[in-house]
Amino acid sequence: MKIGEIAQRTGLKVETVRFYEAEGLIAPPERSGGNYRLYGQSHLDRLAFIKRSRDLGFTLDQVRDLLRLADDPRGSCAEADAIATVHIQEIDRKLADLAALRAEIAQWGGACTATIIADCRVIDALSHA
Repeated sequence: MKIGEIAQRTGLKVETVRFYEAEGLIAPPERSGGNYRLYGQSHLDRLAFIKRSRDLGFTLDQVRDLLRLADDPRGSCAEADAIATVHIQEIDRKLADLAALRAEIAQWGGACTATIIADCRVIDALSHA
């Protein structure tokens, strides 16, 4: 399949497929007589793995490591588990940061009784860090 089709089937942009190829995350595809990239099922499977990993928030370096691990089905799962554990810790940190942001905004959100911006509690709070 050509790059447009594999992009459509994976939900990725054509540029993203090219980027993943340039980064070495997928093997270079065969080329047609007209020099079009021709992707196979293995490319489709690998791109789906990459997309799912990225959708879950894994970094490109983490995805690269996970792909390396996936390429060795007899390898130990411990490293994949460690990558996932680090990622969960990062998610937890981000959730805590978001909860703190929400609490701060909730203090002044909805509590503004002003009728003009000059007296607005939200604008005032944002203006005085």
